Amino acid sequence: MSKAVLHKEVLACSGLRKTYHGLEVAVLNGIDLTVNAGEQIAIVGSSGSGKSTLLHLLGGLDAASAGEVRILKQNLAALNEAQKGLLRNRSLGFVYQFHHLLAEFTALENVAMPLLIRRMPREQALGLAADMLARVGLAHRVAHMPGELSGGERQRAALARALIAEPQCILADEPTGNLDRHTAHAVFDLLLGLNQTQQRSLVVVTHDIELAKKMQRQYLLVDGKLQPL
Repeated sequence: MSKAVLHKEVLACSGLRKTYHGLEVAVLNGIDLTVNAGEQIAIVGSSGSGKSTLLHLLGGLDAASAGEVRILKQNLAALNEAQKGLLRNRSLGFVYQFHHLLAEFTALENVAMPLLIRRMPREQALGLAADMLARVGLAHRVAHMPGELSGGERQRAALARALIAEPQCILADEPTGNLDRHTAHAVFDLLLGLNQTQQRSLVVVTHDIELAKKMQRQYLLVDGKLQPL
């Protein structure tokens, strides 16, 4: 990977703080982080340490109490909700511990959904979705409903859905936390493989140190601050 690619800022935050008022609980106490193109970053920490909160702030799903978040060098605080939503939807992909597939649609339709929402012609969207499902090893499962898929297959379909719109960065919140260990490693390795072949940046929140060590950079979130591991 070239130095030019490595140093292209995709996602960043500075002085990021989050306090839940009323409870006056400070969850994040000044986070500075830069994610460059193609990088793999793992964030680990105990339950309740604020890992998911940090990911939600980075993804523009929640507002910070102080500090700033930049997606492709655009400060989210300077954008209105429509602009923020457009930037987020075109630049970021989200993967969660639970797949959140829509039960009434096939795997193919679920993966195509982000493109259909953008009003891409249905046949074109389904064709791209079929290609993406093949990349994650589910070419033979395109017509199956989520309830007919195994846990690992549902999570692979969720990865395909996150990647279908070619986001600059994938934000994954405990993407293997609901899987057995063997399946978790298989899904995690798939995620890293897609990161390398597609050059998408990857930020993963996980409680699993062993999985985190597969990433290029690892941080521990403790007392509201990030510490390199």
